[in-house]
Amino acid sequence: MNQQWTDTFRQEIAGFQNTIGAFDRGELDRKAYKGISGGLGSYAQRDPAKHMLRLRIAGGRLTLERLKFLAAVAEREQVARIKLTTCGTVQLHDLSAAQVPAIMEEAIGCGIYTKGGGGDNPRNVMCSPLSGVQRGEAFDVLPWAEAAAEYLLSICRDIHMPRKLKIAFCNGVDDCVHSAFRDMGFLAQEDGTFSVRIAGGLGAARPSMGVLVDEKVPPREVLYNIRAMVDTFCAHGNYENRAKARTRFMQDTLGREGLKEEFLKHVAARKAEGGLDISRPEAAADQCRRDGAIDHPRAAAQKQDGLYAVKYHPIGGILPAGKPAQLYALLRDIPGAELRVSPDESLYIINLTAAEAERVLAATEDGASTEFECSVACIGASTCQQGVRDSQGALQAMVQAVREAGIPDGALPRVCVSGCPSSCAAHQAGAIGLQGGVKLVDKKPEPAFKLFLGGCGELGRARFGESSVTVLERDLPALMVELGKAVQQSGQSWQQWSEAHSQERDAIIAKYA
Repeated sequence: MNQQWTDTFRQEIAGFQNTIGAFDRGELDRKAYKGISGGLGSYAQRDPAKHMLRLRIAGGRLTLERLKFLAAVAEREQVARIKLTTCGTVQLHDLSAAQVPAIMEEAIGCGIYTKGGGGDNPRNVMCSPLSGVQRGEAFDVLPWAEAAAEYLLSICRDIHMPRKLKIAFCNGVDDCVHSAFRDMGFLAQEDGTFSVRIAGGLGAARPSMGVLVDEKVPPREVLYNIRAMVDTFCAHGNYENRAKARTRFMQDTLGREGLKEEFLKHVAARKAEGGLDISRPEAAADQCRRDGAIDHPRAAAQKQDGLYAVKYHPIGGILPAGKPAQLYALLRDIPGAELRVSPDESLYIINLTAAEAERVLAATEDGASTEFECSVACIGASTCQQGVRDSQGALQAMVQAVREAGIPDGALPRVCVSGCPSSCAAHQAGAIGLQGGVKLVDKKPEPAFKLFLGGCGELGRARFGESSVTVLERDLPALMVELGKAVQQSGQSWQQWSEAHSQERDAIIAKYA
């Protein structure tokens, strides 16, 4: 960001010190405080004495410099919980009022900005986590995602959108960023262009796939399309009803074809003005380092010969407090090594030789070892003001029960656990999705989760799951174990069994309804 923008941000942080202090002293209520703090990437937790700070990381790219910062802050400030999020950001939890602005300021030094991390702003720009190193990708989309992120930050003070705007770039291999149903999704194609979808989204009301508006957008024109999306949302978004103030509702007010037409009008207008072309970045020279080969389920060979990427998924996306420092010590002398935060709450450590990958694998053995353990969960009601259920506690209980039962890998899918209808864990797109709620037992409300079945976020197969029954939270571990045992006995994978034995699956679920 340019110096003027940064200086203004620093002034905002200085002013925020007074705001968060006033809230801490009880001089400002929650609603008024949230309206100010969200735009700077911070929210009070359910316990108002504790705060969350969201570190905005374009494309999820956690360079060694940024990892060093995270490690230093976690150790010095004794940060107990670090959360990897489904938007590719890093959240620091349980902070004091004094810590928040100080960390905001310090983060600027390594190019991390919290501005626009919440509130009615364009959010962190997501990107395929292995972009630039993944075999089979159409092209590296990370430079375009980073350019988009910087542009959105540069204009965020000048626009007033009805609600947040989420943008994702997919490299054409998988779609873990869910470009098919984001507010705006760019999908890389083999001919070097992007196909673009707009006005998709999840949530309690009107979950929607994005509308395909263009199939041949040159990368240099990405910013014209992004600005046109902002213009379209500002012109036709709902400023009166926050429940309908998301881009997907424009599919109702304008119709899918009307929305496409309006968007393309804004694209043409912005292109006529000019000034937003992106120059193609110089391609980084591929590294040539080799010291053998490795075969491990968490290690993937990169397109760069001899190099590997290691996947590390801390259960529930909760990064152990000392892990950033441990990883930095391990990686700091490795040329080109960096981390990528994935929207499935995983970390990928990239640009490793086989020997280096072996050491990283050993340091990350505390993470998930099965597809089920790679389940996604939001921070949950114990922390989040909006939360209804403790999604983290529910996931931990399920993981423990499945481990104790000896359910093998593949018998259960990745589960997406959202603590409320907001779908922060994308439960509507999960093979099994869980949405926090309540269930009446003897006319008394009990903690429960609504099930969604059959969702998928894979490239070319994106679909929303169907709402099923509501299960008491305490019964979820037993349900997962029984489902896992049924699949185990069949000798099939979850997907095979679920499709071929849907009646048996539904009968098991019905026992817990």
